[in-house]
Amino acid sequence: MIAAMRPITRPILALTLALGALLLAMAAILRDPEYDEGYTAFVTSAAARPDWPATAFRVADARSAFRPAGSPWAINANLRHTDVHPPLYFWTVWAWRRLWGPDLAATRMLSVGFSLGALACIAAIAAEAGLPVVTSLLLTLGCFGFVETGIVARGFAMTQCLLLLGLLLTLRAARPAGAGAGAGAWAFAAGLALGAACLTNYLAAFPAAAAALWFGWQRPRHVTLLLLGLIPFIAADLPFFLDQRDSRIGQFPPFAWGPMAAAMAHALGGAVLGGLPLYLPPGRARTAAGALLGLVLAALVLLPVLRWRYLGRAKPRLLLAMAALATPAGLILMGAVAHTIPVEIRYFAFALPPFALLLAASLASLQRPWPRWALAVVLMVQVASVAGLMMRAETMQPEGAAARAAFRAVGDTGLVLLPRGNDGVGLVAAFLTAAPDGLHVLLVGPGDRVTRLRQSLVGWPRVTAADVAVDRDSSRTIPLLTDALEDPRQMR
Repeated sequence: MIAAMRPITRPILALTLALGALLLAMAAILRDPEYDEGYTAFVTSAAARPDWPATAFRVADARSAFRPAGSPWAINANLRHTDVHPPLYFWTVWAWRRLWGPDLAATRMLSVGFSLGALACIAAIAAEAGLPVVTSLLLTLGCFGFVETGIVARGFAMTQCLLLLGLLLTLRAARPAGAGAGAGAWAFAAGLALGAACLTNYLAAFPAAAAALWFGWQRPRHVTLLLLGLIPFIAADLPFFLDQRDSRIGQFPPFAWGPMAAAMAHALGGAVLGGLPLYLPPGRARTAAGALLGLVLAALVLLPVLRWRYLGRAKPRLLLAMAALATPAGLILMGAVAHTIPVEIRYFAFALPPFALLLAASLASLQRPWPRWALAVVLMVQVASVAGLMMRAETMQPEGAAARAAFRAVGDTGLVLLPRGNDGVGLVAAFLTAAPDGLHVLLVGPGDRVTRLRQSLVGWPRVTAADVAVDRDSSRTIPLLTDALEDPRQMR
């Protein structure tokens, strides 16, 4: 499809994709480690729950725990007990880590590669649907949620790429000229791509279902072939889902319609426009900035509705609208059934490319000179948002900053007290990933005794505590660390 574009478009498209590669690679390198990335490392390593030393240890001596396992056979068992995702991404990232090593930046480059594949699919979908190609790419790259999930060492980028490939193949299977024998092959391939996305992230089932419904309406003769490609992956998902379904009880607040709507609005705003108000001090300026961005977001969401009949070809725009709405609608349904509010910014990532495609056409349909002005304003806000994603601590998790602060405080001759967190994986892995090799660490759990902890600190010239309360057990551990350091002999 890309090859069929006008020759003048190809260099611009290549430049846009190169810009996307540079931006995603920079974000992957600059952004601090995240809690969930530790689970990716250890699910694919020899021990899903590392047996950390009970005494102080050097960070350099803990690096071996991050090495990938010699074979992938234990990954399935690890997932059933230690994570909440299906296995396809973890099989893939295991092979990648075996090839390129356990370094987080190297692992993140796998996600960058999948994100570039997603961008290529977006370009092809835009051409297939008669939508602005480059504008669609720029608006997608400007979404905080796309970049954040597009570089993190989790399965979101792989899922995104497979979903968009499935949407592209679904569109091609529904072409009027492809209603013959070729349509069945495209439909089966679309089902395989959509099914593989579901075996990478359960939330992919919502846009996959939307694509299947749309295709069944367009090509009822061939929908069975799409389902034949899709259903085996759903069946493979089922045993993992059943084993994991009770693993995150208590993670989300209880369901109520008002808080659910507020959480959805907040997550959508963060996914599209990022956390710009967080960069301002609390007060009127932050409130005003949040209100202004709320108005911008409302205008962006409303614009495709108002300009609906101008959004490229009729049937493709319906598929994109269904794909964009499937994830938020699915989250509402899932929350109502489970009586929780299962909403996070990254969960909206799968809705962003279809939305960006429709938004690009909406902006282009405005009367001159509004398309350029409106696009410029949106892109300026998004550029600031993505810059903050790479450089501002307000949008990052605290473990990386805590590791650097601890080393500044005690150097390589002192000791840092670090909460173990809920299971010794997420918090500890993120902290150790960011920490210098020479830092000495003592892990502390909420059940440790202050007297024994103080005895462990004897002889260290400098001691500090990492104040990172990011889960239940770390929050309970922080007062214990404070009590231990109240001993005058240990205060440094």
